Amino acid sequence: MTYLYLSHFGGEMKSLIVADRPTVNVLAERLKKAHMRSEYQRIQCILLRVTIGATAQDIAQVLGWSVNTVRVMHSRYAREGNAVFDIARRGGRRRQNMTLEEEAEFLAPFIEKADRGGILVVSGIKASYEARLGREVAESTVYRLLHRHNWRKIAPRRRHPKADPAAQAAFKKTPGTGR
Repeated sequence: MTYLYLSHFGGEMKSLIVADRPTVNVLAERLKKAHMRSEYQRIQCILLRVTIGATAQDIAQVLGWSVNTVRVMHSRYAREGNAVFDIARRGGRRRQNMTLEEEAEFLAPFIEKADRGGILVVSGIKASYEARLGREVAESTVYRLLHRHNWRKIAPRRRHPKADPAAQAAFKKTPGTGR
């Protein structure tokens, strides 16, 4: 079993990385199953150190990282082991106004009205939503809410907002080309 001591600013660090065959095999298998680029690079960072004993400068150059980032990664791997590679993915609804269940409960009366043949008007839903939250929200918030609950049917406007009735009437009075 070979131990690689990680040097930091010329001194010896307290932790070390074990460079034995089982460690290399585990890292190689994990590299094959990596889903994200960041996870892949983290594994490469340790694997290059363990397999060929590359320096932090060489690894940084290969990965496009700073030397300090490589040293931090080696130090974390020595302390935490394979947990370093488990990256929490971003996502989720961090700025939600209501949970999905609360939204479904809020929309229930409106959906019942629609099931009975009524028309849903977004401005009415928006007013109820704002009353429940106690603050104003954008109209797009309500459309996204409806979309999340598989309700997406927008009726067309009755007329274009820039329509000119006088111009339309004048156009109707002009003779056709008579083909």
